[in-house]
Amino acid sequence: MSSLRILGIITARGGSKGVPRKNIRDLAGKPLIAWSIEAAKGSRLTDCIVSTDDEEIAEVSRQFGGRVPFIRPAEYATDTATSISVVQHALAWLKENEGKEFDAVMILQPTSPMRLSTDIDACIDLLETSGADSVMSMVKLSDFAPKKLKKLDGDRILPYFEDEGQMSSSRQALPDVYRRNCAVYLTKTPFLLANDLFGKDSRAYVMPEERSIDINTPQDLQFADFVLRRQQEALSHA
Repeated sequence: MSSLRILGIITARGGSKGVPRKNIRDLAGKPLIAWSIEAAKGSRLTDCIVSTDDEEIAEVSRQFGGRVPFIRPAEYATDTATSISVVQHALAWLKENEGKEFDAVMILQPTSPMRLSTDIDACIDLLETSGADSVMSMVKLSDFAPKKLKKLDGDRILPYFEDEGQMSSSRQALPDVYRRNCAVYLTKTPFLLANDLFGKDSRAYVMPEERSIDINTPQDLQFADFVLRRQQEALSHA
């Protein structure tokens, strides 16, 4: 077990726009949200809950072993509601109704179904050993160079950076570039209560590209389904 008390929150509102009802859409034989529930249950999180405003999502989550202690109030499920407000509501509810308090909170978005229990545990380990304020999962961008970025004036291509062409660097000489892959956000509670998701010292847990699929479009869902079914097929023939 972790020396820190860490709450996992799987955030799953019902009003998704890009992929309607995406949290309970089928993905390789089970609902999208089930992948995150199962990863959380196999990890060293102290507790994990599903925060949703939707009764159907709540029922599906329970069917796959998710803990849904409350239905999220509508004010925390709008398009403008922030992740921090959702976390603050959950922390307050658990303290008031179950007497539970936590040192840190891990936000697990259902849209990252490739995330593993080992990824969750590695983020917990990094928070503990580094003493950082937060840990977030990231992915290295392949074949990315700032000099390749352009802007358009009508259909005329212009350099995004004014000094483009004045000097050149080989791709190998450029530092690697990373972006958040949205699979894990782990932050110590005092910062979250102060409306700060990252704090001043945030550390990166780098995940491979094949586990960094973030589902925001129907095409993302189709691609993830293809990858997971191929993995299942490979395991069945191993």
